[in-house]
Amino acid sequence: MRRLLAILVMTFLSASLPAQLKKVYNESIDPIEQIDSAIKAAKQSQRHVLCQVGGNWCPWCLKFADFVTKDDEIFKMLQDNYIYIHVNYTSLKDEKSRQVAERLQNPGRFGFPVLVILNGQGKILHTQDSAMLENGESYNKEMVLRFLKNWTPEACSDHWKVQK
Repeated sequence: MRRLLAILVMTFLSASLPAQLKKVYNESIDPIEQIDSAIKAAKQSQRHVLCQVGGNWCPWCLKFADFVTKDDEIFKMLQDNYIYIHVNYTSLKDEKSRQVAERLQNPGRFGFPVLVILNGQGKILHTQDSAMLENGESYNKEMVLRFLKNWTPEACSDHWKVQK
């Protein structure tokens, strides 16, 4: 009886867990150095930086990374316009996470993952609550594309500013 109960519990738990998703956050690198390197690459390539702040502990973080890299149209948008990085964040008890929070103006207030767009000078252009891009147990393609299109270097360029 105990064995049957254990099997039923394990079956229920495994059915309720999401499919195994690839861990995308490198927990051994310095996130501030990672951000600085991405800014440098963005400046050289005339792109922006898309910081996906979160961690391998966050199922929605892994879902977002999986979602945007498996969709060809979204992935091309990312490659053409952004240096896309996964900035590891654990908690404010961790010194590196505190530095990330300070550098990116406390993006964790939106929950995780949180998406922060920087320009090639390191200026924060936008912080996006990723929950606004969700649809059921995944993300909404049209909303993700709209978000990404609205913050491309071209969309943010002086060319589009209204002249007085």
